Amino acid sequence: MVDILHRVGVKSSVDEVYSALATVDGLAGWWTDQTQGDPNAGGVVQFRFKADGFDMKVTDLQPGKQVRWEVIGGPPEWIGTEVVFDLKQDGEYAIILFKHQGWKEPVEFMHHCTTKWGVFLMSLKSLVETGTGAPYPRDVHIDNWG
Repeated sequence: MVDILHRVGVKSSVDEVYSALATVDGLAGWWTDQTQGDPNAGGVVQFRFKADGFDMKVTDLQPGKQVRWEVIGGPPEWIGTEVVFDLKQDGEYAIILFKHQGWKEPVEFMHHCTTKWGVFLMSLKSLVETGTGAPYPRDVHIDNWG
Protein backbone atom coordinates (compact mmCIF):
# COMPACT_ATOMS: atom_id res chain seq x y z
CA MET A 1 0.00 0.00 0.00
CA VAL A 2 1.13 3.54 -0.73
CA ASP A 3 0.04 6.89 0.69
CA ILE A 4 -0.13 10.54 -0.31
CA LEU A 5 1.40 12.73 2.41
CA HIS A 6 1.52 16.53 2.81
CA ARG A 7 2.44 18.94 5.63
CA VAL A 8 0.96 22.43 5.48
CA GLY A 9 1.20 25.27 8.00
CA VAL A 10 -1.73 27.67 8.24
CA LYS A 11 -1.30 30.93 10.13
CA SER A 12 -4.31 30.40 12.40
CA SER A 13 -5.63 28.31 15.23
CA VAL A 14 -6.34 24.60 14.82
CA ASP A 15 -9.98 25.41 15.62
CA GLU A 16 -10.28 27.58 12.50
CA VAL A 17 -8.75 24.86 10.32
CA TYR A 18 -10.96 22.23 11.94
CA SER A 19 -14.05 24.29 11.09
CA ALA A 20 -12.98 24.39 7.42
CA LEU A 21 -12.61 20.58 7.48
CA ALA A 22 -15.67 19.60 9.51
CA THR A 23 -18.49 21.73 8.06
CA VAL A 24 -20.15 21.66 4.64
CA ASP A 25 -19.62 25.41 4.19
CA GLY A 26 -15.96 25.09 5.15
CA LEU A 27 -15.37 22.17 2.77
CA ALA A 28 -17.17 23.97 -0.06
CA GLY A 29 -14.90 26.95 0.53
CA TRP A 30 -11.68 25.13 -0.37
CA TRP A 31 -12.30 21.76 -2.13
CA THR A 32 -15.39 21.94 -4.34
CA ASP A 33 -18.30 24.32 -4.22
CA GLN A 34 -20.46 21.30 -5.05
CA THR A 35 -20.33 19.83 -1.53
CA GLN A 36 -23.29 18.52 0.42
CA GLY A 37 -24.19 15.92 3.02
CA ASP A 38 -23.76 15.22 6.71
CA PRO A 39 -20.31 16.19 8.06
CA ASN A 40 -20.94 14.64 11.48
CA ALA A 41 -19.33 11.38 12.63
CA GLY A 42 -21.05 8.52 10.80
CA GLY A 43 -22.42 10.87 8.13
CA VAL A 44 -21.57 10.93 4.44
CA VAL A 45 -20.36 14.00 2.54
CA GLN A 46 -20.61 14.14 -1.25
CA PHE A 47 -18.01 16.10 -3.22
CA ARG A 48 -18.74 16.66 -6.93
CA PHE A 49 -16.49 17.78 -9.80
CA LYS A 50 -18.46 18.03 -13.07
CA ALA A 51 -20.28 14.67 -13.28
CA ASP A 52 -17.76 12.79 -11.13
CA GLY A 53 -16.95 12.94 -7.46
CA PHE A 54 -16.36 11.25 -4.15
CA ASP A 55 -18.51 10.11 -1.25
CA MET A 56 -16.74 10.22 2.10
CA LYS A 57 -17.99 8.55 5.26
CA VAL A 58 -16.91 10.60 8.27
CA THR A 59 -15.28 7.99 10.51
CA ASP A 60 -13.69 10.18 13.17
CA LEU A 61 -13.91 13.77 14.34
CA GLN A 62 -11.72 15.09 17.14
CA PRO A 63 -12.24 18.87 17.38
CA GLY A 64 -8.97 20.70 16.88
CA LYS A 65 -7.10 17.41 16.37
CA GLN A 66 -8.33 15.18 13.55
CA VAL A 67 -10.81 14.66 10.73
CA ARG A 68 -10.93 11.18 9.16
CA TRP A 69 -12.94 9.96 6.16
CA GLU A 70 -13.34 6.60 4.45
CA VAL A 71 -13.90 6.77 0.69
CA ILE A 72 -17.10 4.83 -0.04
CA GLY A 73 -17.91 6.22 -3.50
CA GLY A 74 -15.82 7.43 -6.40
CA PRO A 75 -13.11 6.10 -8.70
CA PRO A 76 -12.11 2.48 -8.07
CA GLU A 77 -8.59 3.55 -7.00
CA TRP A 78 -10.10 5.61 -4.14
CA ILE A 79 -12.67 3.13 -2.80
CA GLY A 80 -11.57 1.86 0.61
CA THR A 81 -8.81 4.45 1.04
CA GLU A 82 -8.80 6.88 3.95
CA VAL A 83 -8.29 10.62 4.03
CA VAL A 84 -6.92 11.93 7.32
CA PHE A 85 -6.23 15.47 8.48
CA ASP A 86 -4.21 15.50 11.71
CA LEU A 87 -3.96 18.94 13.31
CA LYS A 88 -1.57 20.43 15.86
CA GLN A 89 -0.70 23.94 16.95
CA ASP A 90 2.92 25.03 16.54
CA GLY A 91 3.26 28.65 17.63
CA GLU A 92 1.18 30.85 15.36
CA TYR A 93 0.69 28.01 12.85
CA ALA A 94 -1.88 25.27 12.71
CA ILE A 95 -0.03 22.33 11.18
CA ILE A 96 -1.97 19.97 8.94
CA LEU A 97 -0.48 16.52 8.52
CA PHE A 98 -2.48 15.17 5.59
CA LYS A 99 -2.68 11.53 4.54
CA HIS A 100 -4.62 9.89 1.73
CA GLN A 101 -3.71 6.37 2.73
CA GLY A 102 -4.30 2.85 1.52
CA TRP A 103 -3.75 3.14 -2.23
CA LYS A 104 -3.14 -0.36 -3.61
CA GLU A 105 -0.45 0.82 -6.04
CA PRO A 106 1.05 4.09 -7.33
CA VAL A 107 -0.90 4.27 -10.59
CA GLU A 108 -0.81 7.35 -12.85
CA PHE A 109 -4.05 8.61 -11.30
CA MET A 110 -2.28 8.70 -7.92
CA HIS A 111 0.38 11.00 -9.38
CA HIS A 112 -2.40 13.36 -10.50
CA CYS A 113 -4.19 13.15 -7.13
CA THR A 114 -1.00 13.86 -5.21
CA THR A 115 -0.57 17.17 -7.02
CA LYS A 116 -4.29 18.03 -6.82
CA TRP A 117 -4.33 17.41 -3.06
CA GLY A 118 -1.45 19.90 -2.81
CA VAL A 119 -3.44 22.42 -4.85
CA PHE A 120 -6.51 21.99 -2.66
CA LEU A 121 -4.51 22.13 0.58
CA MET A 122 -3.17 25.50 -0.61
CA SER A 123 -6.80 26.49 -1.21
CA LEU A 124 -7.60 25.46 2.38
CA LYS A 125 -4.67 27.54 3.63
CA SER A 126 -5.89 30.54 1.64
CA LEU A 127 -9.47 30.13 2.86
CA VAL A 128 -8.47 30.11 6.52
CA GLU A 129 -5.82 32.84 6.25
CA THR A 130 -7.64 35.25 3.92
CA GLY A 131 -11.28 34.19 3.87
CA THR A 132 -11.12 33.17 0.19
CA GLY A 133 -10.23 29.72 -1.08
CA ALA A 134 -10.02 28.41 -4.65
CA PRO A 135 -12.38 25.41 -4.67
CA TYR A 136 -13.42 23.59 -7.82
CA PRO A 137 -14.20 24.98 -10.39
CA ARG A 138 -11.89 27.91 -9.53
CA ASP A 139 -8.94 25.67 -8.63
CA VAL A 140 -5.63 25.47 -10.46
CA HIS A 141 -6.02 22.95 -13.29
CA ILE A 142 -2.81 20.95 -13.59
CA ASP A 143 -3.47 18.76 -16.63
CA ASN A 144 -6.15 17.45 -18.99
CA TRP A 145 -7.79 15.61 -16.04
CA GLY A 146 -8.44 18.82 -14.11
